[in-house]
Amino acid sequence: MHGNSSPYFSIASALFVRTPGVHPQRQNSAQAHSSPFVSSCYNPRVPSDPIELLAAPSDAGTRLDRFVAAHASELSRARVQELIDSGLVQVNGQPSKPSQKLRGGERVTVQPQPRAPLKAEAESIPLDVLYEDDDLIVINKPAGMTVHAGAGNSRGTLVNALLGRGQSLSQGGDALRPGIVHRLDKDTSGAIIIAKNDFAHAKLSEAFQSRTMQKTYLALVHGKLTGTKGRIELAISRDPKRRIKMTARPAGKSANARAARTDWSVLQEFGPATLVQVQLHTGRTHQIRVHFSALKHPVVGDTLYGAAAQLIVGKTKLPALERQFLHAARLSFVHPRTEKQITVTAPLAPDLKLYLEKLAAASGSSKIDASLAGFL
Repeated sequence: MHGNSSPYFSIASALFVRTPGVHPQRQNSAQAHSSPFVSSCYNPRVPSDPIELLAAPSDAGTRLDRFVAAHASELSRARVQELIDSGLVQVNGQPSKPSQKLRGGERVTVQPQPRAPLKAEAESIPLDVLYEDDDLIVINKPAGMTVHAGAGNSRGTLVNALLGRGQSLSQGGDALRPGIVHRLDKDTSGAIIIAKNDFAHAKLSEAFQSRTMQKTYLALVHGKLTGTKGRIELAISRDPKRRIKMTARPAGKSANARAARTDWSVLQEFGPATLVQVQLHTGRTHQIRVHFSALKHPVVGDTLYGAAAQLIVGKTKLPALERQFLHAARLSFVHPRTEKQITVTAPLAPDLKLYLEKLAAASGSSKIDASLAGFL
């Protein structure tokens, strides 16, 4: 092994060879050799040599996927799941399931093959079209659908569905994001605009950048807000401690923070929660979610930003929503070619409407139809 010149090999060996019977022991293949790496923004560089792990008695009861993720740190959890599902992780020479519980003493072999390059592929997935012409299309995206392919996710996306309907899309941007002018979080439902050609894409992108694209959301937030309307102006940056989150703070407090403005107005109060109409003047990642969390009024269902798993109304605990209560309700913009004003409304998603009805009944509030006039 001293003859191997790969720095990845020597570092990995130093980190993972531990005392047998106390910690998992990791070994590389008996005859190590230098191997090429596959690299792209969606495919981190990992060694292609097999990884061998020996489960210790203290690992008894640990799930296979968690064991591998903990002791093969160069592999993401998502990639570990993919390798197991592909039969590239074996326990004592046999393919296994992610949930298999170890007993201690097993030899776990991982073949960390790089992902195949991602590409946007057509899939037959129904879409709810709100508006369409020769230049653009507005889709009512369901919660749970990712807008485009990314690490660990290449199927079932909005782009796959658009290609599946034979849709012509702009090609000026990322090859995985044809037509995509802006995005919605996976678990946010509602209106999203897609460009069919490069001319429309350029004009729509300009509208977003110049903030002439009017974006209206509906959100249910915890607690009672002060006043009937307000403005949140806190700069947003990546949370340094937890990279999947964003953080909000006053402008100037972080060198990497970007200015963000959110205007809100109360539509209806429901005891422990308030339904608000939100106007976005900027489009930062997780903007509405992180802004209301900073006010100590997180979006209902948004456990990532501090919301309770279930909303409690008096002595009644409502069922978990299973996603954040956030809906892109309306887009208003100047058409890129005709220059006419276009307004498209996405009716409130059925699961959110049903949740509001249950909340209104539990809190003794008036029916929701009046407060949601124009959004149903």
